[in-house]
Amino acid sequence: MKVIQSSKNPVVKQWKKLLTKKGRDQSLTYIVEGFHLVEEALKQGDIVIELILVEGTELPKTWNLVGVELIQVSEEAGKALADTETTQGVFAVCRQKETASIDESKTFLLLDGLQDPGNIGTIIRTAEASGIDAIILGKGTVDLYNPKVLRSAQGSHFHLPIIKGDLSEFISVLKEKGVPVYGTALENGEEYTTVKPRDSYALIVGNEGNGMSTETLSQTDQNLYIPIYGKSESLNVAIAAGILLYYFKNGQ
Repeated sequence: MKVIQSSKNPVVKQWKKLLTKKGRDQSLTYIVEGFHLVEEALKQGDIVIELILVEGTELPKTWNLVGVELIQVSEEAGKALADTETTQGVFAVCRQKETASIDESKTFLLLDGLQDPGNIGTIIRTAEASGIDAIILGKGTVDLYNPKVLRSAQGSHFHLPIIKGDLSEFISVLKEKGVPVYGTALENGEEYTTVKPRDSYALIVGNEGNGMSTETLSQTDQNLYIPIYGKSESLNVAIAAGILLYYFKNGQ
């Protein structure tokens, strides 16, 4: 097993680049941190390239490490890689997924310019739990492999197709297939419970501060809103997405 002591080691510097979108885009890899995410990554087959272990950290004996390079690093190097204040001492460098097919998908969640990594990760986790078939990340939305997105998603990004692209193009394709497209906005909106859930649909949620873009709003079949009964001006976008996704799933 290779051992690296210095945080200034070229290999560690290369790993640190994976904490940036530019570094991830150039290498088509990303890094996950913590026992749960690393274990979920190992379950996906051959996506884990390297497993990084801070000295003194013990790995579960049940993990299948066949074909995975195991590298031990010093506590100093581990801190340099950590995106958390208290690291668990285990990381994995993973291959990014190739573009997945959504031909067989019936239900879609589209994210229009979301900027908060925690919100995006929570939405992905909730969407996967509610049985959504595919997620489309529109332009201006934070990168899927951002460490905070991954931590909030808790491994859900491994379990369903997530595609980055132009929402307008995807919406046009969905409409050609007869998939109803629902936006989330007060403008020309109806209370969400007035819409009858369907087996196939696309739901769009927009930017935390500005909502959906004008261009995307112009393409929806119907806009929905969730009524506010208290004095709050709005709901957190992840909470709103969860309410709507489960409504469409269960009709309740």
